[in-house]
Amino acid sequence: MFKHLFKLIWNKKKQNFLLMTEMLVSFLVLFAVFTLMVYYYSNYKKPMGIEYQNVWVINYGNAYQTKNIDSLNLYYETLRKTIKSLPQVQEISFVSGNIPFSQQVNESALTFNGKHVNHLNNFTVEDGYKDVLQVQLLEGRWFNKQDAVAKNKSVVIDAALKEATFGNEPAAGKLFGNDNDKDRLRVVGVIQTIKRNGDYVNPGPGLFFRTDTGSFRWLGKILVRVAPGTDATFEGKLYKTMANYMKNSNVEIEHLSNKLKDSNYFALVPMIILGIVSAFLVINVALGLFGVLWYNINKRRGEIGLRRAIGATGNSVSSQLVSESMILATLSLIIGVFFAVQFPLLNVFDLSAGIYIGGMLLSVLFVYLLVLICSLYPGKQAAAIYPAVALHEE
Repeated sequence: MFKHLFKLIWNKKKQNFLLMTEMLVSFLVLFAVFTLMVYYYSNYKKPMGIEYQNVWVINYGNAYQTKNIDSLNLYYETLRKTIKSLPQVQEISFVSGNIPFSQQVNESALTFNGKHVNHLNNFTVEDGYKDVLQVQLLEGRWFNKQDAVAKNKSVVIDAALKEATFGNEPAAGKLFGNDNDKDRLRVVGVIQTIKRNGDYVNPGPGLFFRTDTGSFRWLGKILVRVAPGTDATFEGKLYKTMANYMKNSNVEIEHLSNKLKDSNYFALVPMIILGIVSAFLVINVALGLFGVLWYNINKRRGEIGLRRAIGATGNSVSSQLVSESMILATLSLIIGVFFAVQFPLLNVFDLSAGIYIGGMLLSVLFVYLLVLICSLYPGKQAAAIYPAVALHEE
């Protein structure tokens, strides 16, 4: 049976080659789309790590310039008390520019106990950061005033960095840092990894530093947690408070919830583009498959009529055409899977093998389903050919 089908396919190899090429290209594009979808879904189902609702971001230019550290700290401590005195404000924290859902990054790399970590996100935050974003503490504690006089500089790491460096061992209380550094950092706590790039993108490992006396020279953002239901009226009042205090500074207020939407939209753009391209290719494959099968039926009416005349059932005629299409799809998929399997083997884009395998399986199933659907109706039409009519026409 299969030998006969392969012979029929080989006899129309030029026509079938073009169809197989379309299937191959469609599979590769679908592989990219489904891999991206699996990647996005695997990140989406992870916990956010923070409570971003009712959190506002105040962007300001560092207008107060002085060489006196005490005057600088007094200036910003007064600003802190002014903002916290407003009734709708629950907690605030001065932070570095790479806040959650922003495009600003501060990355580095380190090697700890021979384990190399790339794309390490560095954050500078205050003691109030935990309460503003309601960070989930997994191990140890958050920063406090005792860390200002500690022998080793205190840091907090997230779960992703802990897994990359300490594995399953406890990290709180241990020394940490580059293998070549003499001054080691002390890990005081481990927090849930914050999805700082939005719902769909892997945030990478994070390392949190506590602000010191000179941090106000370069910090330019304030995270503010407000009471639920706080409206635009208070936002205007907060803006006026900031603008009156920092007269020579450009002040802007954003909402973390809106920044999350923008970040998610930016992440979905590549998948939308690939989806449009793959939809175009899938339509081409479907039309090509329909055309080839209709052509085969019309050209082989005599053969089909003869088979029916000598006792072949309509189901056997239909299954032959469907089988030919499935074999063509299988030959294309063998080549496509060969190229696709190189991605996990070579660790391309630094994604886990499970994401690539999931994308491959979904792509294979989709191509087979598409070919099956496109070949069922022509196969049914071929099965409905009457032997006498077909032989009379021949």
